[in-house]
Amino acid sequence: MRVLIIRLSSMGDLVHALPALTDAATAHPEIHFDWVVDETFSDVPSWHQAVDRIIQCPPRRSRSAFYQSLKNGKFLSFFKQIRQTTYDLIIDLQGDFKGALTTYLSSGRSCGYDAKSVREWGAHFAYDQKYPVAQGAHSIERMRQLMAQALSYPYRNTPPRYGIDRSRLPTIKLKLPTPYLVFIHSTSWKSKCWPIAYWKQLSGIAIASGFSVVLPWGNKKEHETSTQIADGRDPVFVLPDLSISQKASVISNATATVGCDTGLSHISAGLSIPSVAIYGATDPALCGTIGTHQSVLVSQFECVKCHHATCRYEKEALYSPACLVEITPEKVWKKLQEVLRTAAYH
Repeated sequence: MRVLIIRLSSMGDLVHALPALTDAATAHPEIHFDWVVDETFSDVPSWHQAVDRIIQCPPRRSRSAFYQSLKNGKFLSFFKQIRQTTYDLIIDLQGDFKGALTTYLSSGRSCGYDAKSVREWGAHFAYDQKYPVAQGAHSIERMRQLMAQALSYPYRNTPPRYGIDRSRLPTIKLKLPTPYLVFIHSTSWKSKCWPIAYWKQLSGIAIASGFSVVLPWGNKKEHETSTQIADGRDPVFVLPDLSISQKASVISNATATVGCDTGLSHISAGLSIPSVAIYGATDPALCGTIGTHQSVLVSQFECVKCHHATCRYEKEALYSPACLVEITPEKVWKKLQEVLRTAAYH
């Protein structure tokens, strides 16, 4: 039996999909899985042993990007690849219009979320079979529940197993000063960014405690932020330009991480690296880091869980986003020490 998984993006959501694949591969080890993914994040499914073939979808974050993929032939190549195999089953874990369109373009019997469970209403019309999942459930649980129903095995609400094969991560030829902490400051939403001044203070606390600090980044703006946080201090190391897999390899050797609600923080959770994740605009009950030695610090501010990409708080605040001001470096460091003590006993 050959099954096609559709989960295109984002990085964190792809990590969240891995436990569903682990469940399915455990229940049906005879199944061969292919995975359609945005080419930007195609590293993530490659870490799981159950994935046979990865089909890279051209990025479709904007109309211009889509038209460019038509011009350069990428979309035609993608279409040929996705039509190459008639699948026994196509499972859309995405649940929005992009996932529905990809499902429609694929060949085989399809299934996905029902009308009450899809992320974008109307996407369910693309599926031959539709399934409900628990309302208000975490992203990981939604996908695990859908996969169990689609492949007819009992769903068990056990701790998620990401199934990341560390041997598939590349060896990085970097001389990083150990022991080191990875500070994951970069996120596409401004409303999820912890203040730079706080990162600098936390770096100082870490250095005074005998740690080096490693700063990953993904674009020019994030590199500038890393440089600001480092502020010329030798024990703070700004990484070079690395792939997602290379960053995952760096994280896999860290003592611990501190991060915002962003993809690399979820990778840290998937690798069971002791971590503290900072939440304000987003709800950890829906998209929080889950795994061994994971802890979240949640703001108690008046407008938390707004799920806006930019902070809309109009009153005076020390920093923006206002909801993260109360989560001070001292609070984060205290929580991190608790996590490390707990990890040391296991």
